[in-house]
Amino acid sequence: MWKVILRRILLMIPQILVLSLIVFILGSLMPGDALTGLIDPTISADQIENMRESLGLNQPWYVRYVDWMSKAIQGDFGTSFAHKMPVIQIIGQRITNTLWLSLFTVIITYAIALPVGLLAGRFHGTRFDRVVNFFNFLTFAIPTFVASLLMLWVFGYTLGWFPTRGSVGTGIPVGTFEYFLSKLHHMALPAITIGVLSTTSTIQYLRAGVVDAKSQDYVRTARAKGVPENKIYSKHIFRNSMLPIAQGMGYTLTGLISGSVITEQIFTYNGMGQLFISSIVGRDYTVMTTLVLLFGLMTLFGTLISDIIMIFVDPRIRIE
Repeated sequence: MWKVILRRILLMIPQILVLSLIVFILGSLMPGDALTGLIDPTISADQIENMRESLGLNQPWYVRYVDWMSKAIQGDFGTSFAHKMPVIQIIGQRITNTLWLSLFTVIITYAIALPVGLLAGRFHGTRFDRVVNFFNFLTFAIPTFVASLLMLWVFGYTLGWFPTRGSVGTGIPVGTFEYFLSKLHHMALPAITIGVLSTTSTIQYLRAGVVDAKSQDYVRTARAKGVPENKIYSKHIFRNSMLPIAQGMGYTLTGLISGSVITEQIFTYNGMGQLFISSIVGRDYTVMTTLVLLFGLMTLFGTLISDIIMIFVDPRIRIE
């Protein structure tokens, strides 16, 4: 297993370099720069050019890329033009919120999807199964931003059950139990929204796996031996039906981290997704390129995590 992990990590190195190059080139091709729209109109054109020259914005893209990568390898991703502070420090302030939101979302997703998928497969063709299929169709069809706005309007503004913005209440001492409860309360609504919408594929995979496994020889043998029906489903059928779901667990977590842009923006949640949008609007290229690179890294690590999970779930699998 360790050889597999080492091989995958070595393979990720050229992938990261290619990803960083593409991201930096695309960022450089965007119109304007970090000074566009932020300059006092009374400043002369010569002064603006001098500022661009001092910041290195007039250098060719490949010169700026080499300079950026050489510093990034040392952990220096530059300074944000908008926030006037190191990029790594800005991301460090936001990444914790996004990680907790993603973890909470994953828990909600599997807490709903696993029992519902198992029961839908077990009672295939019944009214319950038809309700689950309709639920899957609805969660698959509705866009994330529509569901987020609807949940925000109903449970945030109308009923007032959840906060409508931010990641924690104001004036609460950091590290206290009240602070923890406030963080949990603020992330609950966006986590529930994303979690419910993310159950579709897991329910479908598990339902299809259970329906297929019910007719397998090992299930008939277990029934012939007198094994209780609940034990057959919970121990035999469920474990074999979990293989395709286990393969995508790594993608699920890392995908939620990098795909939280829309949700964080709608709920005004102070995470990496909201920071990414503001960096694009403000042409803060150092922050934008670092975030895209980080999202790409998370996707690659998600692939690695999924492969490791598959080895533990099914020892027969050998990754060449």
